[in-house]
Amino acid sequence: MKFDFRERDVDAIELMDDPHADARMLARTYGRFGLLNALLSHPGRLYRRDIRPRAAHTQRLRILDIGAGGADLCRFLAWRLRRDGFDAEITALDADERAIRWAQAHDRGAGVTYRCAMTTELVAAGETYDVVLSNHVLHHLDRAQLRTVIGDSRRLVAASGLISHQDIARSRAAYLLYAGVTWPLARTALADSFIREDGLMSVRRSYTVAELQEFAPPGWSVRGSIPARLELRWNGDPAPIG
Repeated sequence: MKFDFRERDVDAIELMDDPHADARMLARTYGRFGLLNALLSHPGRLYRRDIRPRAAHTQRLRILDIGAGGADLCRFLAWRLRRDGFDAEITALDADERAIRWAQAHDRGAGVTYRCAMTTELVAAGETYDVVLSNHVLHHLDRAQLRTVIGDSRRLVAASGLISHQDIARSRAAYLLYAGVTWPLARTALADSFIREDGLMSVRRSYTVAELQEFAPPGWSVRGSIPARLELRWNGDPAPIG
């Protein structure tokens, strides 16, 4: 089947977002996110570039991951910070109770805080974080939801903090690349999960750098990187981190 990548395929609904999705396959999908994100998102680079420098100049770093899913990024950051001797409070936020239940059951001693809620609820509670993150979330959002998450992220982050929303950048090349990389794994590591099919739909639903730039308020930036990545970013006053 051919798709027109000039516009977002907003009618494509990912299988894992179905409230009646097969529970076994959904659990396996959450369990494989760590592998997928290690290949696509490079969390080690995020840690070295953005998290560790702030942890070194903050007594107790507060991190919020919006739309955390299985919370593999949260656990990765918790373990790296602990290994390097830093104190941190990491919150995995997701509106899907199924994701939060699975993540809580698979914390494995990481000590992450899991919350089933919307960003608006945290804003109303007056929460503030040093770092606000998301990974592979923006493509799930329509235009109104995207504006809400951008606004809430800014309200939730400290004046000297960081916001980093990372996602796939839509293109035919990205679609073909994801299809090619995941095809050999479809019957092994990714079997009985939604990762391959949902990932292909994610590419079709994703924004481009130019599209995200239309939403970026003053002071925000949109970066593209190879292969097929984008980041919507806000960086506060850098003085506290030297």
